[in-house]
Amino acid sequence: MNAGDTERRPWVVGVSGASGTPYAAAVLRALLAAGESVDLVVSRASRLTLLDETGISFRDAHWRADLEQWLARGADGKPDTFRVRTDDVRYWAAGDLAAGPSSGSYATKGMLIVPASTACVAGVALGLSKDLLQRVASVTLKEGRRLVVCVRETPLNGQTLRHLVSLDEAGAIVLPASPAFYAGATHIQDLVDFVAGRMLDAAQVPHRLYRRWEGELGGGSREG
Repeated sequence: MNAGDTERRPWVVGVSGASGTPYAAAVLRALLAAGESVDLVVSRASRLTLLDETGISFRDAHWRADLEQWLARGADGKPDTFRVRTDDVRYWAAGDLAAGPSSGSYATKGMLIVPASTACVAGVALGLSKDLLQRVASVTLKEGRRLVVCVRETPLNGQTLRHLVSLDEAGAIVLPASPAFYAGATHIQDLVDFVAGRMLDAAQVPHRLYRRWEGELGGGSREG
């Protein structure tokens, strides 16, 4: 460990297997653009979703190259839409239950789960810690750190709703992946960025991902 590591306090970003990998990419890009450090956990199920939605294989041995390819991709599927530096991203394998963030003594600012599948929601709500993503979420709650859960599923059954209430009662922020249209979205990336921006709002990280409501009707239809 070098001297800089002692001062590093990252946000942990957990990516579960729900559809919605563009949301995760937008959150990661925005955190890095804001100068935040990131620890990344990609579940096994999410690798299948990522492959299906983008054609990108996320491999432990080549995670940085795969991550950069993913983050460069727009929500419309076009490659090389964004330029992103990943120097301050640290990756932890989902099966590594001895990873740094699995312990409360590992300093983090909190955790963002995006997207959060119903299976992930259930596991965190029940404290199962069946993989590193769920374990880090449990640690985040027990340490009183900020946990933002971006659930991406519809419709929601009663069991999942009860799990979401349990997460809310435990101190997590439940943030459905529900894009709004008052910000003047004209592209799929705008809708994705709105959800990512609301996640960063919940994490209290500054960003400029969407036009904020200013109390004036018709603001969303104006050209920005």
